[in-house]
Amino acid sequence: MARPRQTIVSLEDTPYYHCCSRVVRKAFLCGIDNSTGENFEHRREWVDSRILELATIFAIDICAYAVMSNHLHVVLKVDADKAKQWSDKEVLMQWHKGFKGTLLTHKFLKGEDLNQFERQTVNECITEYRKRLIDISWFMRSLSEPIARMANKEDKCTGRFWEGRFKSQALLDEAAVLACMAYVDLNPIRAKMAATPETSDYTSIQRRINSAMKGEQPPELLPFVGNERLNMPNGLMFSVKDYIVLVEDTGRIIREDKRGAISLSSQDILNRLNIPAENWLKITTEFGALFKGAVGALPALTEYCEHLERKRRQGAANCQRWLCA
Repeated sequence: MARPRQTIVSLEDTPYYHCCSRVVRKAFLCGIDNSTGENFEHRREWVDSRILELATIFAIDICAYAVMSNHLHVVLKVDADKAKQWSDKEVLMQWHKGFKGTLLTHKFLKGEDLNQFERQTVNECITEYRKRLIDISWFMRSLSEPIARMANKEDKCTGRFWEGRFKSQALLDEAAVLACMAYVDLNPIRAKMAATPETSDYTSIQRRINSAMKGEQPPELLPFVGNERLNMPNGLMFSVKDYIVLVEDTGRIIREDKRGAISLSSQDILNRLNIPAENWLKITTEFGALFKGAVGALPALTEYCEHLERKRRQGAANCQRWLCA
């Protein structure tokens, strides 16, 4: 039985979550459907653009994503502090970027006079919108619904386009986050849709590589900010260069027709994460099969389960086996 979302998400334990949505119909999300010969490749652009658009609306950062033929992956970081710091007007402005709002919320933003009852109604809307802007369920709903409507219109049909629920799992520590990101970024290579990360269209790794070639980081993705230090900015540990090299090294080994080895810089990252190279390759190849629930070291997994009042630690054996040296 599927778990209620509130029994999966615990911002007290981690802001990082891996989400996956699959198409329910036989028709492809993207690519060429072999059964009909139709090409739906243009839909990958729909999904890619929508993911990046939502990152400008929600207080949720995009760590990694990959748009595949019949499913998509995203690794998200919920920035609850950002949402708390937004003023009432900023919350409404963010919400109105992607949603209609109400007549009263628009009047409030225009500075029009509101009576006591109207202002109370606006305050209730602001409270609700602030919650929704850090809600991964609202994020995924806002991603999938427009794509489903566009696809149904194009296919001249009605009904579900996506499975009823997206899958989500908490990523409880640095090792789980980085391993899941690499797993997501390497999806096209494992599926033999691309030969290298830089040719993996509609993925975060391609976007990061293209920006790195200009000496930049993509503004629409959560940046890499280097090693932990005082006054740490919001971002991912390690350098973007080291992460790209790690993904490229891993991708070369995964490909059957190419020999490869973990470079020294990549081995340094794995040493810091306390993950043996053999385990890393297993995790980044079979992450979805190995971990069905929350992912992280046993102490973090134990706390997560305690906070959500779970009686057993789902996946504890695999977490201990693959994430601990």
